[in-house]
Formats: sequence, structure tokens, C-alpha cells
Amino acid sequence: MHLQEQQQQQQHQQQQQHQHQQQQQQQQQHQHQQQQQQQQQHQHHQQQQQQQQHQHQHQHQHKLQQQQQQQQQQQQQQEQLYCFFGQQHQQQQQQQQQQQQQQQQQQQRTNKNSVWVAAI
Repeated sequence: MHLQEQQQQQQHQQQQQHQHQQQQQQQQQHQHQQQQQQQQQHQHHQQQQQQQQHQHQHQHQHKLQQQQQQQQQQQQQQEQLYCFFGQQHQQQQQQQQQQQQQQQQQQQRTNKNSVWVAAI
């Protein structure tokens, strides 16, 4: 249900903004569908493309991809087109890395503590 609500919101935003840059960015998010969507682009059925995008998203990436799409609509930068292939995977990796960094920091703190204890 949440996915459908967000789809509708995104469609309304794009109808109001009428910006092709955003729609291209969203299409590049989903690597598996690029070829089909680029063919459809020429017919300008952009709203249908969005629905297909959302339906074919991997379930574990739903939240990440929707956040990315909302950010795209607000930022409206062409530069994101070049970074987009990496961003999907980077965001997941960054979350994992942040968790790892937090663990490492905790380990470093305990190591420092143990060093002090050893020094004493």
C-alpha cells in the first residue's frame, strides 16, 4: 500500500514539474529495465514507465530507491545522471560501511582503553 501511495505522489510531482531530466534519472536507476524504458521514452508514456519501475524494484531496495527518486525530484541536477549507476549500490554499501565503521570505532575505543589499562 505504501508503494502505491508513493507512486501516485511521484506521478503528480512529475506532472506538475514536466521535467524530462528527472524522468531520465529515474530510468537509469533501474538497470534491468533501461532498454525497454528508453524505447518507451520516445512515445512519452513516462507515467506508465514509473509504475513499471516500481513494480519491478527489488523488495529489499524499495525504501532506498524511493528515497533516491524523491531526492532527484527536489534537486533536479543533471550531474546525478552520471553518478546514478553507482548510487543504488553505494547507498546500501554506505549503510553497511557506517555500521562497520561504528563497530570499528567501538573496537578502537576498547583497544585504546585496553592500551591504557596495559600501560597502567
